[in-house]
Amino acid sequence: MFLIGESREHPMHVAGLQLFEPPEGSGPDFIRDMYETISKNDDFQPTFRKHPARLLGGISNVAWAFDDDVDIDYHLRRSALPRPGRVRDLLELVSRLHGTLLDRHRPLWEASLVEGLADGRFAVYTKIHHSLLDGVSAQRLTIRSMSTDPDDHELRVPWTLGPKPRRDRGGSRSPLQSLTGAVGSVAALAPSTLSIARAALLEQQLTLPFRAPKTMFNVPIGGARRAAAQSWPLARFRAVKEAASGVTVNDVVLAMCAGALRAYLIEQDALPDTPLVAMVPVSLREQGEEDAGGNMVGTILCNLATDVNDPAKRLDAISTSMTDNKKVFADLPRTQALALSAFLVSGIALGLVPGFVSSAPPPFNIVISNVPGAREPLYWNGARLDGNYPLSIALDGQALNITMTNNGDNLDFGLVGCRRSVPHLQRLLMHLEDSLTDLERAVGI
Repeated sequence: MFLIGESREHPMHVAGLQLFEPPEGSGPDFIRDMYETISKNDDFQPTFRKHPARLLGGISNVAWAFDDDVDIDYHLRRSALPRPGRVRDLLELVSRLHGTLLDRHRPLWEASLVEGLADGRFAVYTKIHHSLLDGVSAQRLTIRSMSTDPDDHELRVPWTLGPKPRRDRGGSRSPLQSLTGAVGSVAALAPSTLSIARAALLEQQLTLPFRAPKTMFNVPIGGARRAAAQSWPLARFRAVKEAASGVTVNDVVLAMCAGALRAYLIEQDALPDTPLVAMVPVSLREQGEEDAGGNMVGTILCNLATDVNDPAKRLDAISTSMTDNKKVFADLPRTQALALSAFLVSGIALGLVPGFVSSAPPPFNIVISNVPGAREPLYWNGARLDGNYPLSIALDGQALNITMTNNGDNLDFGLVGCRRSVPHLQRLLMHLEDSLTDLERAVGI
């Protein structure tokens, strides 16, 4: 799906921007020495050797080919920022890198080591095609390449790290057993679909697609991107959660985003009368599958209550929406959960039909994703990880994406928008701060 849906206007890669503080006394050649050491890591795992194969007649996107001679000098780049080396200059570089397609004749990933920040820090920008990894497995690879020990100077890189061995809880399965198991799961879709329909249509628990209002984000987009990033202390979200009672940290995050979107749209004189709807990815991985690679992501549609002025009431409406939608998923086996998720996001595929985005209501307004990250400080070759900003995909009809991950004591936000369709993306960061402050006041902090 990610390969077939890709075009110049719709790059289908996910990325991460990491900011590092070099260790004390590292010297002026620290980055150059790192680059030279990293470039010698040429034991590439299969995921980092894959690119689409061309079969008879030039058919592509249906099978993988594996490159046995990966050109590390192409995939690993070293860059420097122009003076004065502001974070703004870094984000401008990342915006350009994020808007370019990966070369399908080579393995579908690139990494850039970026120096020249005025405060002495350096950055790493890595992107990989979404057909190879989802956000959870990409994040886990990033974390595994680092260490909690500041004195650990072993330079590990994601492309040499294979998946961790999985505990075999049910014994080995033959191909026939795997096939019959899959057939059984598919056969079970029929009764589960009936129960889903009953819950969705009779009990009104499920937020359904194509009920969202048309907004300035739900338009055809161009290929250029703009990126923005900022960190907030996790303690602030937890304090709101405790004061509000009955909500989750993720509910607070969604409410913060909802308030920011409301303020941004009011500023653009573009706030609709009915509430925005967010698509919220949820991991369907079981315990022990965090490092398995591939894609195992379900989706929930959440009412963001952007028509509500009161931040506390908005948070309550969002919490209720998430709770009700999760109830529908709670008892479904993973295959059925994936099938339901596919139905909820099916409108994205319709965006490939010429004229559909311009004429039809959007299936939802925005993707807001919270990817699990590191819970303690991390180091890479002794350099402390200051920021870990996930950067995702903008699509026709979905011109803005907000993704965040926890990084030690912080929650790091990465925003990606169509450069043409989402003006002044940087202002959303200011609105996010204001929205979190409003939530704190509303719950009495």
